[in-house]
Amino acid sequence: MDRRHFLRNSALGSVAAAGLAAPAIAQQAPKLRWRMTSSYPKSLDTIHQGAVTLAEYVRGMTDGAFDIQVFAPGEIVGGLQAADAVAEGTVEAAHTSSYYYWGKDPVWALPTAIPFGLNPRQQNAWFYYGGGNDMMNEFYAKQNLYGLPLGNTGAQMGGWYRKEIATPEDLRGLKMRIGGFAGKIMEKLGVVPQNIPGGDIYASLEKGAIDAVEWVGPYDDEKLGFVKVAPYYYYPGWWEGGATLHAMFNLEAWNALPPAYQTALKVGCQAVTCDMMANYDWKNPDALLRLVAAGAQLRPMSEAIMDAGFQASQEVYAEIGAGNETFRKIFDTIAAFRGNSFQYQQIADYTYDTFMMIQKQKGNI
Repeated sequence: MDRRHFLRNSALGSVAAAGLAAPAIAQQAPKLRWRMTSSYPKSLDTIHQGAVTLAEYVRGMTDGAFDIQVFAPGEIVGGLQAADAVAEGTVEAAHTSSYYYWGKDPVWALPTAIPFGLNPRQQNAWFYYGGGNDMMNEFYAKQNLYGLPLGNTGAQMGGWYRKEIATPEDLRGLKMRIGGFAGKIMEKLGVVPQNIPGGDIYASLEKGAIDAVEWVGPYDDEKLGFVKVAPYYYYPGWWEGGATLHAMFNLEAWNALPPAYQTALKVGCQAVTCDMMANYDWKNPDALLRLVAAGAQLRPMSEAIMDAGFQASQEVYAEIGAGNETFRKIFDTIAAFRGNSFQYQQIADYTYDTFMMIQKQKGNI
């Protein structure tokens, strides 16, 4: 059974169980056509595909009555203008990263990823059971938006560098493409952050306009060709332990939707989040092997750099929280859950994962 068939039958099955035949639903459903602008180029078939898959799911769950057309960056607006276009009503929806807009208010960074924040499973737990969705939508409503998580990349890599970096001193003066709020932390370490959309990164790196770049992970990084111009590949990306992408909907357009269509979007977004994570987990291992074969020099971030980054992040969180009540309120819920969750995960997941990794090193698996 394919994904669209399963989701369509699951959504409509609950309605049929309530005593309404599927044909009646189809007759009552208004035909709608929405436009969704993406912040991610079509060449990135993992991230960009998330919006396309959502559109497929929604069409399937509504018998084609609710049709969402997906547009790549530049076809309607630029990648970093996606949320603004939705808020203004230029388009009804966007697939983007909330932290791209943190310059307006640091609160925008919290639902995507913050340095030394949550991993993917923790992100989902916080969104769906820790009140994260509700808190963020209180904030988004003030921007004329309604948001839902739409995909997760997993823990990201630490980026590509023209030269090796071993100490915090090696970061000073480094011009680095680094997205969102993480740039503020790196700036505290002496990095000169550059917020460049995905489609423009390679040219900037090739021309020497930047010295380093972080993007996502092996599969997407391979597609963008960074190994050709910056061979040192560092891990982990401690600023994005589990980056969540978002669907942003114009608030008036969202509120005007029939409840069944809102449900279709909610179900579709959750399904895409699961699908994208599985997609990355399947593709990244082989992509990393190919990158190493192509000349990538894998390097771990030194403990000194990670310690400096952790200390800088704590200072920034305290500084922002002192003057931004919304940021402090939401961050405090993330921080409290982070502590409890890692305490548990070191008992269960970490112990199991570590044992299996040792078996791999021994050649047993």
